[in-house]
Amino acid sequence: MDTDEPPRRERAGDGPTPTVAEAVVDCLLDHGIDTAFGIPGKQTLPLNRALADRDARFVVARHETAVTHQAWGYAEASDPGAMAASVVVPGPGDMNAMNGLKNALNDCVPLVHLAVETEREVRGGDGIHETPPETYDTVVKENVLVDSPAGAVPAVAEAIRVAREAPQGPVRVGIPKDVLAGRTPQPSVGDREPAAPPAPPEAAVDRAVSRLAGADAPVIVAGGGVRRAGASDALRAVAEGIDAPVVTTYKGKGTFPETHPLSAGVLCGGSSTELRDLLADADVGLVVGSDLDAVATASWSVSMPESLVHVTLDGDDIGFGYETDLGVVADAARFCRALAERFASESTAEPDRSGADRAESVRAADRERFATLSTDRRDADRPLRSVEVLREVREALPEDTVVTADAGGFRLWTLVSFAATGPSSYVNPGSWATMGTGLPSAIGAKLANPDRDVVALTGDGGLMMCVHELHTLAAEGLDVTVVALNNDDYAIISEEASRSYDFPEGAYGWADAGLDLVEIASGMGVRAERVRDRTAVGDAVDTARSHDGPALVEVVTDPAEPQASEWMTREQ
Repeated sequence: MDTDEPPRRERAGDGPTPTVAEAVVDCLLDHGIDTAFGIPGKQTLPLNRALADRDARFVVARHETAVTHQAWGYAEASDPGAMAASVVVPGPGDMNAMNGLKNALNDCVPLVHLAVETEREVRGGDGIHETPPETYDTVVKENVLVDSPAGAVPAVAEAIRVAREAPQGPVRVGIPKDVLAGRTPQPSVGDREPAAPPAPPEAAVDRAVSRLAGADAPVIVAGGGVRRAGASDALRAVAEGIDAPVVTTYKGKGTFPETHPLSAGVLCGGSSTELRDLLADADVGLVVGSDLDAVATASWSVSMPESLVHVTLDGDDIGFGYETDLGVVADAARFCRALAERFASESTAEPDRSGADRAESVRAADRERFATLSTDRRDADRPLRSVEVLREVREALPEDTVVTADAGGFRLWTLVSFAATGPSSYVNPGSWATMGTGLPSAIGAKLANPDRDVVALTGDGGLMMCVHELHTLAAEGLDVTVVALNNDDYAIISEEASRSYDFPEGAYGWADAGLDLVEIASGMGVRAERVRDRTAVGDAVDTARSHDGPALVEVVTDPAEPQASEWMTREQ
């Protein structure tokens, strides 16, 4: 039978010497990386040929800004250590991808970024797309340039190990195009596992147990390091062992189920006064897997417990924003398991601590704030507010749905009002807080979790920064639901501009040039529906979820709604 398909090439060792590109792809596959995101160019074609020949998944994006966010979302919605690759052309492609690399670096998320470099013989002569390789040094955990053709596979194997080694992060490997196309034999690379993360010293565990067991009102703050270490179960055992409310950071959201009686909410810019009081009133705090960065703590203005036990992988984080009584450089999972074992064997928790009551008091106050906002409407025709939409979406989704949330004003409402139930169930950007991640990360999450529902939550501002990836959803046939809250405004900016700088209301909105997301999505091959009524949101989401393929639900929302940072801290 005639076919237009090129003949499949043999793997290394089964025939002629493979190309370097083929050997690189074999290295990826041997290390469990079978998915790559990118945009093909003439420089990447040797890799694209090798990926196709080996049935690896290559997702063709519509802009390079998306590809690293896609790889980031793949890892965030997976077990610790699972990762994908990104593949880009030099110069513009590589620079477009820097945004996602920095996002992954800040979040300690592993990915391997294959950047095809300008050919060696024209390097330094302004070859097409040429940029100095050191341009990318500050946005990745490690940046490697392959100079010797025989060094490509060793460099990629080492990049994978470094990316997975705690603290995890993105690693860039620059490989010249002429190296990829050649057939230079690659050396065999012995297995070298990532080094085990540091275990906590026994004396530090003893001191932590003593402080926490003797506390009258302990509290736990859990960060993204809990997710990356796979420490959720151990964290839960610790919380239950000392009956302590758990507050997660915005990167830790989901690492402790928010349906648990000890869950007290999320520390972020939208945290309520009651949550902040819970932290301030605690006598001992255990901070695990967080650097207590300026974003989570409002530049360290949030009061922390009088006594802090701070567990992190980076010693420079300890004592940076808050005085710490006991700092421990250790893996979150190993530390929490050690604590849990001690608490289980020594029965240190006091029966009258009422940690669940303290957590419930915060949640109840938050619910009252949400309810007041939902009913505080000037007229029946006022557009929906974010908390109303998010409540309906949450009720319509199965508990194990993977939800990816974009940055933007609505994200603060999502952080404080949309319950996350597990460490791989919620993905959102950390301190880099870049917009345009919600949809690309959902693409990555779906490829990592083909049998789970995946829903992207986004605003019109964030979606328009990656709207091209709606077409990627359609082209790849990915069953992802996008819920877009459209207020035709950069509302969080307009609110600040009006309140602090005397701009008119809606100064950075598009009231006279409305955006029709249904038309845009439909034109890209995505099923789309618009809703304006609260009672229609759940049905629309359920219909979109049931649809066999990508779907978008556009929900018209109020650009003048209060911002979470203001509403959640105002006097009741």
